[in-house]
Amino acid sequence: MARASHSGESSRTSTSAPAESVSTTSAGPGFRRELGLYDSTMVVAGGMIGSGIFLVTADMARLLGSAGWVLVAWAITAVLTLAAALTYGELAAMMPQAGGQYVYLREAFSPLAGFLYGWTLFTVIQTGTVAAVTVGFARHVGLFLPWIAEDRWIVPPVHISAHYALSLSTAQALAIAVVALITWMHTRGIALGRIVQDVFTTAKIGILLALLGLGLLLGRHGAGIAENFGRAWEQRGLVTVSPGLDASTPGGLLAALAVAQVGSLFSSDAWNNITFAAAEVRRPKRDIPLALAIGTGLVVGLYFLANLVYFAVLPLAAVQNAPSDRVGAAAMEAMLPGLGAKLLAAGILVSTFGCANGMLLAGARAYWAMARDGLFFRGAGRLNDRGVPERGLFLQGLWTAALVLVRTFDPSTGKYGNLYGSLLDYVVSAALLFYALTVLAVFRLRATRPDAPRPYRAIGYPVVPALYVVAALFIVAQLAIHRAETTWPGFAIVLLGLPVYGLLRGRLAARGEEG
Repeated sequence: MARASHSGESSRTSTSAPAESVSTTSAGPGFRRELGLYDSTMVVAGGMIGSGIFLVTADMARLLGSAGWVLVAWAITAVLTLAAALTYGELAAMMPQAGGQYVYLREAFSPLAGFLYGWTLFTVIQTGTVAAVTVGFARHVGLFLPWIAEDRWIVPPVHISAHYALSLSTAQALAIAVVALITWMHTRGIALGRIVQDVFTTAKIGILLALLGLGLLLGRHGAGIAENFGRAWEQRGLVTVSPGLDASTPGGLLAALAVAQVGSLFSSDAWNNITFAAAEVRRPKRDIPLALAIGTGLVVGLYFLANLVYFAVLPLAAVQNAPSDRVGAAAMEAMLPGLGAKLLAAGILVSTFGCANGMLLAGARAYWAMARDGLFFRGAGRLNDRGVPERGLFLQGLWTAALVLVRTFDPSTGKYGNLYGSLLDYVVSAALLFYALTVLAVFRLRATRPDAPRPYRAIGYPVVPALYVVAALFIVAQLAIHRAETTWPGFAIVLLGLPVYGLLRGRLAARGEEG
């Protein structure tokens, strides 16, 4: 039957379920519009700020070999993230429906394009990121409670193959408990999730501002200023981008800048989560584009300034060789010896909890939209009496917990890793490809639906969106060449959705014949 957008525009005919029921009051089983502009901005910023900003600069510094080029890499990330967010605003204002990016790809290209994104979102992107964030939360709790650790076993590893095992450590148990707690909170209604997101995101923005303030007060005479800014472009301590290639040559530098984006872009990701919850924003056509612009602009600005502090406080070698890549902790410890690292650890607890809260809230709305189209578990397409997709939340939580439990194993070293970490490495390129495809959706919809209401139009169209697509595809190409071992498996994960899509479409067709 025909699907109608919230603007009243009639969309093309499809076999999917009817458009969502949206309640604008607190009564009745429907989505409830309770997110204002501030709340929406906190969803954007809160999803972006996790623990990555305190870690990834170390690897970027090893790849690029100088403070100047690392700052260039972060500036590229800021420009790309803002360009994508400002472009997504047009789609969000045009189609303010639950499901966000899934809906945009479905409407611009095909149900298959939307499904492949939703499939990857559920199997890896959203759930894998939450698994990583909550285990990171547990690790930092371990700095205060030593019995919380990934090698303190409740259930020792049980091998299911030569390279994979199941285990339950105290850190894993805490991570799963955090997922369960947040999932339960979100089943109680959007209001509680909104309050938690506002409080935790406001707090972690305050933490970043405190880091910047300390940098101005205590770090301006730091050991890193003369070395890093006096020799800003002099490369040292380089690691190879791929065998025989490093950033010391023009071609190697270009490749290193692209590969370095894995860390900085991943740390800046999840800004699109507010689009999933569009049906719960009070004035979505106005507030979602504004939230995307304000939230991403704020965070990428704070990230760039945080890196200035790192290089003001620490010499380049200290950034490159920070213990466990914890550059933020090393900088804080240099400014506040004996206290800084623990203060930052406490800040990261706030940051990671808030990040997990926002991502778990948003993700279930995308699965709701998929379920309404018959492309996900049917129960995930129902709302409880509080207006939230309770079953979708539970399914998301269960799969996240499963990703936490499964461990990778390296027989040559006898060390255990985390499955979600490998999966996230795999899908970084695929996620960037989906972003580029969604930006291309603006071009396609301008051509196929020129008369559709567009309360907000992408700034700089067509130049800014086109530059984003070119840059994103260039980065994906460089990763396919220089990080083939992680890039191609990611594309394979996406393609695994094809047979699943075929089965689901077959089931839909059978239902149609029966009905």
